[in-house]
Amino acid sequence: MASETEPDALSPSDVDTAEVAFDELCGALAARDLKGLWSRPPLQSEPRPMTRAHLWRWDTIAPLAKQAGQVLDLQSGDGQRRALQFCNPGLRAGTTEALFGAYQYLEAGETAPAHRHSPAAIRFMMTGSSVYTTVDGDACWMEPGDLVLTPNWAWHDHTNKSDQPAIWLDVIDVVLVATLETVFFEDHPVGMQELIGHGVSERRFGGPGLQSVSAPADTKPHSPLLRYPYAQVDAALEALHEQDGGQSVTLEYKNPVTGGPAIPTITCQMARIYPGGPTPPRRQTGGQIYTVFRGRGRSVIGGTEFEWGPGDVFVVPSWVTVEHEVTETADLFIGSDRAVLEALHLYREREMSERQEVTDVFKPRTGADAPAAGQPDGEPSLRVGTPAEPRLEGVNR
Repeated sequence: MASETEPDALSPSDVDTAEVAFDELCGALAARDLKGLWSRPPLQSEPRPMTRAHLWRWDTIAPLAKQAGQVLDLQSGDGQRRALQFCNPGLRAGTTEALFGAYQYLEAGETAPAHRHSPAAIRFMMTGSSVYTTVDGDACWMEPGDLVLTPNWAWHDHTNKSDQPAIWLDVIDVVLVATLETVFFEDHPVGMQELIGHGVSERRFGGPGLQSVSAPADTKPHSPLLRYPYAQVDAALEALHEQDGGQSVTLEYKNPVTGGPAIPTITCQMARIYPGGPTPPRRQTGGQIYTVFRGRGRSVIGGTEFEWGPGDVFVVPSWVTVEHEVTETADLFIGSDRAVLEALHLYREREMSERQEVTDVFKPRTGADAPAAGQPDGEPSLRVGTPAEPRLEGVNR
């Protein structure tokens, strides 16, 4: 036990107090893996995102996806997925600060083997038919405009039963999960899952707000409903607009049991915008990935104008003002990390009082008039889903 006169081991009284220069102090700290808080810039008054507003055009991506289908064989070890990731030029990795978006391509009659991983993902179908993603044995059909969930650590594989290729949007929270150093991955031991059935999760819910009283309590953090058909979303958007009117209406895909987000880390929404003028300018925390399912228009993001059409994908960075204006009714699917920010009480949004001044027009690095390598001039690109309703004919549910 230390005597009363013996200095405390944690006391600074025995530290050499000889005057040292500021640079010497900083050097001494750095040599011991320390840094003074005073050397860092002060906290900023509002977010200054590294994420850039950016746009990727369907007419550029689709031919490259088709080329990937010709070059990469999913069964020969070339890679389990043909996913073309949207790499934001302002970030080291990711489409936004938390999420990666990609277009995934699956050839006619092809399968992509099963695996599972700790990052959660969603699939939003763009073009194709008679395609399904199997999630823990539940085969979920994917028609244009449908949303299918592949939750954290759920087995999932993909099957194309048609004679046409398919493309869908992936949004995955892998950037967030990797930042937290919690990425796990596992291949399925036999390659493909055994099917329990088709649309199992959908049969548990007879309709919005309806569930069997005999169904066991669901304690999973994600929605027990794995597929959200576009036909239901389309009808709900129209009903909402008939009731409320306005320049636009937006729906969120929810967990039907808890009322929370369908996936705890990814907020999924569908916005329908009508002609007649711009939407009110607004901004919110968290990056957003917009995918144009149908319609044409333009968005002003932080003063830069982005023109878009079916299949185009664009990013709105955190706390950057955005407003939209369409030449025809448009459906925009939105994936964001809003759910995470709300859970952490970091989400904010604000409607701005004045429209933005357009100071720049976005120009993509490669134009739609430049064919991809190996694609002859004049070859038609793959077409996005449907302009009005999903193609459901000939599909055995």
